[in-house]
Amino acid sequence: MERVIPTTKQKALRINLDQHIYGTFAEIGAGQEVVRHFFRAGGASGTIAKAMSAYDKDFSDAIYGAEEHHRYVCCSRVEKMIDHEYGLIVERISREKRPDTKFFAFSNTVTTIDYRKKYKGHGWVGVRFQSEAEADPSEVILHIHPLENEAGLQQETIGILGVNLIYACFFYADDPDLFLNSLYDNIDLDKLQLDTIIMRGPDFENVDNRLMSLKLVRNGMTNAVIFSPDGIMQHPADLLYKKNILTIRGSFRPVTKVNMDMILKGYEEFVKDKKVDKENLQVIFEITLNNLLMEGDVDEQDFLDRADILCSLGQTVMVSNYRKYYKLAEYLSSFSRKRMGFIMGIDHMQEIFNEKYYRNLNGGMLEAFGIFFTRDVKIYLYPFFDKKKDKLFTSENLDVHPRVKPLYHYLTFNKRVIDLKCNKEVLGIFSTKVLKMIKKGESGWETMVPTYVDMIIKKNKLFGYKEKTKEVKE
Repeated sequence: MERVIPTTKQKALRINLDQHIYGTFAEIGAGQEVVRHFFRAGGASGTIAKAMSAYDKDFSDAIYGAEEHHRYVCCSRVEKMIDHEYGLIVERISREKRPDTKFFAFSNTVTTIDYRKKYKGHGWVGVRFQSEAEADPSEVILHIHPLENEAGLQQETIGILGVNLIYACFFYADDPDLFLNSLYDNIDLDKLQLDTIIMRGPDFENVDNRLMSLKLVRNGMTNAVIFSPDGIMQHPADLLYKKNILTIRGSFRPVTKVNMDMILKGYEEFVKDKKVDKENLQVIFEITLNNLLMEGDVDEQDFLDRADILCSLGQTVMVSNYRKYYKLAEYLSSFSRKRMGFIMGIDHMQEIFNEKYYRNLNGGMLEAFGIFFTRDVKIYLYPFFDKKKDKLFTSENLDVHPRVKPLYHYLTFNKRVIDLKCNKEVLGIFSTKVLKMIKKGESGWETMVPTYVDMIIKKNKLFGYKEKTKEVKE
């Protein structure tokens, strides 16, 4: 049965009429857009303890403290606001008078589109709330990108999102999927991008934020998400801002010795570049949504299996819906103009030069390559050994269509494509073969994966691992 979506006014009114919900609103930057919905709905006196906007930076610093990097639209700012405001309501409101009240503190810090319409803005939105009176609070923090071209429209959308978030906290906290989907109630996907969600506290003990980040991409709420080796979701701008970025794309199902050889050899070449600062470099293991959909719908456990292993190896993981490399380059370059590197195998390189992938573009392959190589990008090409032909394929003998060979030669001549050396002992290792052996309970795959990875797979029974059954002799 399809869910009936309440209007924004209905949501605000239901909260206002609930005598057990009481809290504060603190909004910086885009005005009092969220709390305005509660005032308009009526009955707000029973819900709103305080509404404020510390718009001036000096006043904001006096209340919440200064930010280290003098950035006021950041995660740490909204966290400080929530801490301060929630602390005040707990301190000032007597439990004797309100024994059954569930407290909350909503905060946001948002910048909207500038008057030149070049910078569309972004914001952090958060709420701390009690699901039961006197219970330990839980917390949800979001990072958003308004996409509309008018500041007034963006503010209205932010207001609706805030109402949706507060409503979800009190009525959908036990259903993470519904919680996430409800954030877009009465909001079109093309109006707002949500690229970070952090859920923590007793109400979300069983929520894996990595899965929530995967759902953001799968549901079309954002194009890419990143989480660090400790499994914590990271805001892309904070992680990638003005850094050299080295990316390797793969299925990593599971990660093999050839994957690690690719990243090792690619890294060694990348840091030799004079435009690369070794101390300001971010390595990313990227898995595309298309890769996760290879066997139908996204298998969430399979995704976590891959992520767990990569994180155990100390790697940063990205999930994106950018099937085409030029789209990925465009996305990464929005955070950094510094030199980037893409490590790829021969098969991916051949895909890049396949014209069928660019039929949706008016300028075809040339348009895509214009986007890709007007960025400061280099491709680090890992060789492939064809056993049947007894031949090693590199950039020098890569098979591309005659129509695109001039373009290919132009890139190789200008050293936009760099051949990597390889460990010939691992060239014959393929993830698909390793996966089949794991699922069938065959032995021998252990030597094909990095050290300790075999132990992790066996201990946690990842990728459908089955112990090899011992034959019983009569």
